[in-house]
Amino acid sequence: MPALRDIPLEIREDELLSRQGMGEHSGRRAGMRERVLELLHEVEGSGLLQPSMVFEIYPVARMEDEVLELEGGATLRGRLLPAALEGARELALLVCTIGPGVEEESTACFSRNKSLRGLLMDGIGSAAVDALARQCCLIIMERASTRGYETSGPLSPGMPGFPLSEQRPLFELVPAAEIGVSLMESGIMSPRKSESLVIGMGPEMATWTREELCAHCPLRQTCPYRIETGE
Repeated sequence: MPALRDIPLEIREDELLSRQGMGEHSGRRAGMRERVLELLHEVEGSGLLQPSMVFEIYPVARMEDEVLELEGGATLRGRLLPAALEGARELALLVCTIGPGVEEESTACFSRNKSLRGLLMDGIGSAAVDALARQCCLIIMERASTRGYETSGPLSPGMPGFPLSEQRPLFELVPAAEIGVSLMESGIMSPRKSESLVIGMGPEMATWTREELCAHCPLRQTCPYRIETGE
């Protein structure tokens, strides 16, 4: 599939503040909110955000135990995949990124002894990736609906039951280089403000929200970036 560029982003204020470590009950929230929002406005007008995605869709050949095999013989492994993607007839594999601009500016801030600005810039980059991933899921959902399919919630290598080592076979199936994303030896993507997703497509697919993913994460009690369900 051709790369999609200049994808519009809707960065939610609650996610933005959460990414700054300012959850709903944080005492820092009131004092920092205006500063964070001003910096977001600056970033949005600077051209530092370059949201893009590339994806491929593959028919599913079989799913059993910890193996998901695609037509053509490629496989992804992890106990989470057959459990979460039961009923998928096809998989959408995608990589998305906001580009290197925010990351580079954040690093430059630290080198100029502007650590707070650097931290806030990094949080804005993370919130922008969250917004981009959400938009990418909507794009895949629209593609699936034209064929009478529903989509699952997204999965990413590194989740419990989906090892980070599966990042490499995923990159062999998606031309991430077209949007400037590469994979380091550690399995971490470069630019860092990037995300890879696996989405199931089929007549009836189970779905889930980011809040539900956070609720089941083993770091849910200590992660400062968790998204609360509100229950």
